[in-house]
Amino acid sequence: MRIRLYLAALSLVGGAGAAAVSAPPASAAACSDLDVVAARGTFEPGTLGLIVGDPVYSALQKKITGRSLTSYKVNYPADLSLTSAAQGNADLVNHVNSQAAACPNQRFILVGYSQGANVVDNSIGISSAGAVVGSPIVATIPAALESRVAAVLLFGNPIRAIGKSVTGTYQSRTIDFCAKGDPVCEAGGNDTLAHLGYTANADAAATFAAGKV
Repeated sequence: MRIRLYLAALSLVGGAGAAAVSAPPASAAACSDLDVVAARGTFEPGTLGLIVGDPVYSALQKKITGRSLTSYKVNYPADLSLTSAAQGNADLVNHVNSQAAACPNQRFILVGYSQGANVVDNSIGISSAGAVVGSPIVATIPAALESRVAAVLLFGNPIRAIGKSVTGTYQSRTIDFCAKGDPVCEAGGNDTLAHLGYTANADAAATFAAGKV
């Protein structure tokens, strides 16, 4: 039922602006070697995200051996409200800042699917304004912490449909999956079901991340 709602929502989404948003203070989690910070897609069920976050985290646990992993589900509505992606952007950056301060040796793997990819894009300084369920940037990971982001894993990234991609500092550490025909990330795409197939890319994403840590 929730997947059907998710499909219905995809047919209705449009670009969204956002007002200024602040996130509540984050509390630090355990000081693992790697913290996997996942932003789910619009209305996506699951712990970190049924389609992407959960299978990617499971694949990372298998691919990255000899190091401890923790996970964090970005706290944001993941709905169609005008400030949804902005709230996620603020929370992700707040979490990374808090963890980095508490755990000086911890590194991060950022995971974003659909609207969650907008959240990650904004957080690394690539604006998703004008994209489906996008928003202007409200916070970015500080330059001093950029080297601690080991990998950025994006799926169904809406900025690709408006001709944008991750460039600059994070480009070499980013893998960005867009399924053929996915209307969320491919301009003119008409295969809505393609947007739900990114579980198939979990292993490839984990392999990429393992090569960066």
